[in-house]
Amino acid sequence: MTEQYETRGVRRVFLELGGFCKNALGNFFSLEFLTVLIPLLLLWEFLPRFHIIPESLIPPFSTVCIKFVDMLLHRDLVLHILFSLWRFFTAFAIAVVLAVPIGLMMGWNLKIRSYVLPLWQLLSPIPPPAWVPMTIIFFGIGSKMHIFLMFIGIFYPVLFNTYQGIKDTDPRYLASARVFGASEFTLLRKVYFWHAFGSIIMSLKTGVAMGLVMLLIGESYGGRMGIGYLLGQAKDYFVIPEMMVCMVILGFIGWFLIEILKYIEIKLAVWKVGR
Repeated sequence: MTEQYETRGVRRVFLELGGFCKNALGNFFSLEFLTVLIPLLLLWEFLPRFHIIPESLIPPFSTVCIKFVDMLLHRDLVLHILFSLWRFFTAFAIAVVLAVPIGLMMGWNLKIRSYVLPLWQLLSPIPPPAWVPMTIIFFGIGSKMHIFLMFIGIFYPVLFNTYQGIKDTDPRYLASARVFGASEFTLLRKVYFWHAFGSIIMSLKTGVAMGLVMLLIGESYGGRMGIGYLLGQAKDYFVIPEMMVCMVILGFIGWFLIEILKYIEIKLAVWKVGR
């Protein structure tokens, strides 16, 4: 019996992975996108080759691919990526664990909102890069600084989108639930949260983008590991192929994380499928 459940569990994992890959990669292998992607890659390869644009400024696609392999073999690229991902996920988890409940409480309760909303409205207009000097003073140069900067970049989009999604909950849903005897805690779990779920997912996507921006800024200020560090080194020595490799990796990480969030939304927000 146990083996039967384990087999079903493994099968379910593979089914979910297949569904994710289908959704994430489907657009990439569509005929419409390939008609755009392939010409762009050909232009990227041949325009510098034929000196239509300076090869010293925009190296060919093949040169960037060769540099990618070289960095994998000789520059510990995988280790740098893992360090950056560890910092990013730590900051992302802290930001989400704090921002979602605070945003939910602010949207749900007018009294809580009146106490804490003005504080966030004062702090949120400060651009995240402006926190860099103070962060260096308090945390020094290292992973704590990087994590805090990413936390700042992620926290406010998640907080305010969650708050707005909760605040805009349709009163008709709440009235209907109360007619059937739903408590306020039940409303929070069953009505408010799921009404705001789309806004929360959208805020997480924005948080991914802002977190990667702050990852780049933070790692360029200090440390010896991370994609931001590699990009900063490549900039200092004007190694453009290496810069492009780091840019493509950051873009891929952002795309992959957003695709994960989109798949979570598809699986949980079933009422939105097909819209």
